[in-house]
Amino acid sequence: MTIRIAALACIGSLISVPALAVDWNGVAAKQVVLFYPGQTSWEYLLSTGEHSGALKFRDGKGCHNCHEDEEKTQGPLLISGQKNEPAPIPGKPGFITANIKMAQDDKALYVRLEFDEGQQPDLKMDPDWSTKVTMMIADAKVPEGARAGCWVTCHDDAARMAGGAVGDRTKYLGKTRAKLSRGGGGDELKPADELAKLSADGYVMEYWQAKISPTGKASAVAGTIFDKRQELKNPQVTAEVTGAKGNWAVTLSRPLAAGAPYKELAPGKPYTIGFAIHSGHSAKRFHYVSYEHSLVLGQGNADFVAAKK
Repeated sequence: MTIRIAALACIGSLISVPALAVDWNGVAAKQVVLFYPGQTSWEYLLSTGEHSGALKFRDGKGCHNCHEDEEKTQGPLLISGQKNEPAPIPGKPGFITANIKMAQDDKALYVRLEFDEGQQPDLKMDPDWSTKVTMMIADAKVPEGARAGCWVTCHDDAARMAGGAVGDRTKYLGKTRAKLSRGGGGDELKPADELAKLSADGYVMEYWQAKISPTGKASAVAGTIFDKRQELKNPQVTAEVTGAKGNWAVTLSRPLAAGAPYKELAPGKPYTIGFAIHSGHSAKRFHYVSYEHSLVLGQGNADFVAAKK
């Protein structure tokens, strides 16, 4: 009997914790602008012949260092088809502004996004889910993530990108490929022993996602990105949604210690996060994204400090 009780307690500690108990009125919000990126890839960022900031980026600057407060002009430019977008979308807004709050307790981290999608054309790419809200997490074990956030997973040869029209290649991390060129890394992976070492060393990104149906019903997803994007079974993430007609409040939460392959969420440890919103039944690259932001739990110096509640 004692063994059974202990086992149940262990299982219970891994079950995702709902965020209903958080008093969000007492949590400060940070405004984040998510903009439409078109076919702007990791390889484009590094290309000195195409990206004017490539040398600064190669020298250690981050995307946000150079482009903070430019999102509201970048998004409309890209979605218009004037740059890095061969399939412009008439009538689609170039950006979405979200008010984002973070908090924690002894069990979990809670992330809340409040936003209005605006007037979104129905792209009919994902019939089941009208909106998807995603947060990606990297730590020091994915060092390039600190300067580019989710862009480190977005390659030129992924599906619907400039060189990925054929096939269904997902997001991946560059160091998993045998060679990375201007066109991406293709499907040639490093030897199995090298991949195993990268994985064991924690070279992986984690993502949480809330899928929202047209009626406002939410479904939670969690996954990792390594040599490909991998959705995890029985996600240790909860997704709670309130609102209607594109005006949403989405709360994602996850236990601080969820076990492998999830990252440990520890007080004082630095993380890099990025956000994405798919709107109007869109899918794959046809989304809004944020630049990279820093996160720390408890207290410290970061864009987001998840205070204990």
